[in-house]
Amino acid sequence: MQKDVLILTGAGQIGMAIARRIGHGKKIVIGDKNIENAESVSKIMTEAGYDTEIFECDISSRESILNLISEAQKFGEIAYFINAAGVSPSQAQIEAILKVDLYGTAVLLEEVGKVIKENGVGVTISSQSGHRMEQLGAKVDEELATTPTEELLDLEVLPPENIKDTLHAYQLAKRCNEKRVMYEACRWGEKGARINSIPPGIIVTPLALDEFNGPRGDFYKNMFAKAPAGRPGIADEVANVAELLMSDKGSFITGTDYLIDGGATASYFYGKLRPK
Repeated sequence: MQKDVLILTGAGQIGMAIARRIGHGKKIVIGDKNIENAESVSKIMTEAGYDTEIFECDISSRESILNLISEAQKFGEIAYFINAAGVSPSQAQIEAILKVDLYGTAVLLEEVGKVIKENGVGVTISSQSGHRMEQLGAKVDEELATTPTEELLDLEVLPPENIKDTLHAYQLAKRCNEKRVMYEACRWGEKGARINSIPPGIIVTPLALDEFNGPRGDFYKNMFAKAPAGRPGIADEVANVAELLMSDKGSFITGTDYLIDGGATASYFYGKLRPK
């Protein structure tokens, strides 16, 4: 008997926390570029009673994404989608950040949207960083939202020589994620399906620990110390929001970006984190 399929790209703490909330009774197909990460998450979930399969998937490659989708479809219809894949400013160079976080996410939203089951639902994990950068203007926002995926990296705003550093590249990628979700929600809606994004603030994960110990570690520690919440978040707090968005209680929510950052963005504009 075939089950509804949940695709999880990015075998990390946040993706696993969400999959544990909504994945019971479903076939969970886990894709990650690092197959050892997928194996680790699969083992934890299988031992907790979930039904998982793992596949290697590099989201910077359309071919790899299509292969993952094809494998997932062997188990049933794709009804749920969680994208938690990505690289951080301390983990990768500018070109890799744009290829994975910006282009890769756009391709995932596009290709999963083509096959998502009627009334299916998805969520992609973005970042608060996209909310802190300067406004790009309506024209650039529309280009990020609607440009064909294979032309995205050719946009005037994105050549590496126009990007200051890896953090700037990351912010651009996350702003693109936000706009792309709005655009793709209109396509997904033709099937009654929904897609939303969640930009977390500082969440304690291995990726965040890399940041804490990297060149911007003091910056991040200062950020959560001066945010209203006064602390970093945990993956299950992101899963709380995702569970709402992906359940029937969130049935009127689509094309939306749900910021969950302990108030860090609010503080950046109007509080203790406001640039001098």
